[in-house]
Amino acid sequence: MRVDSTPAVMHIEFDLLTLFPQMVEGFFTSSMLGRGQRNGLIRASAHDLRSWATDKHHKTDEIPYGGGAGMVMKPEPIFAAVEELRRPETKVVYMAPDGEPLTSQLARELVQEKHLIILSGHYEGVDQRVRDSLIDREVSIGDYVLTNGTLAAAVLIDCVSRFIPGFLGDEKSLTEESFMTTLLGFPQYTRPADFRGMRVPEVLLSGNHAAIEKWRHEQQLEKTRDRRPDILENGDHHK
Repeated sequence: MRVDSTPAVMHIEFDLLTLFPQMVEGFFTSSMLGRGQRNGLIRASAHDLRSWATDKHHKTDEIPYGGGAGMVMKPEPIFAAVEELRRPETKVVYMAPDGEPLTSQLARELVQEKHLIILSGHYEGVDQRVRDSLIDREVSIGDYVLTNGTLAAAVLIDCVSRFIPGFLGDEKSLTEESFMTTLLGFPQYTRPADFRGMRVPEVLLSGNHAAIEKWRHEQQLEKTRDRRPDILENGDHHK
């Protein structure tokens, strides 16, 4: 009997729960994400949480118990949405300013999942019972607050998708980017070699690949030392 040894193509599905699906509809069908969907590497869908609200006004928020400014997203529509979309292999991610930071390592972990439901918060956040009962991971894209979590969810989907083999086309581009080696990126140049008197560094025109690699690493160290010295404190970055 012949056994097909062709490795399975990695595929991941994203279901985004948001009050503003129109914010990402074009994003999901454009550029690399659009190509990834056409190539069958990802599926990304945005769902309007109001579809799971049961009152005639499709209400998804209420004033918080105990008082305070703003509104809080109600648990009923969120529970209904997750319970309808969830499968045995599903992981549910909540985009929250107080979540764990989005890093390359976290993206590597999430890309191993087959199905992610991503909840986009709004107003003053979601009812704590949602976080306690439904959420597997809470993720923040930075130490700042957005008007809602839809853009943050789009950033997460883009970041995770890039780790799918074949998604970028040229896998070398992934390994040379900032934060993939814990150092910031090196300067990039292209033609013309001389533009308005600004010349490309001669080493890049030399064809000496060892010298080019050495120059790039030195540039990475210098930039990282100047802009993100905290990164250098956490490991050995010398070749």
